[in-house]
Amino acid sequence: MIKLTGLNQAEFVINADHIEKLEEVPETVITLDNGKKYLVQESVDEVIQLVIDYKRRIFALGINGNGK
Repeated sequence: MIKLTGLNQAEFVINADHIEKLEEVPETVITLDNGKKYLVQESVDEVIQLVIDYKRRIFALGINGNGK
């Protein structure tokens, strides 16, 4: 899950595994694989970095979480 900020200043989280497309028009539009769209204040590059950080945490837990 990644934490984002909507255009109304409210924070929310989405499942990063369901992001299908990112667009900047000029605000960032996130389209999920179910077709739902979210407008957020973060730039496309910031969202990408949040997803990368999330994936790194998940993979680190998978490697270190089982004693290996």
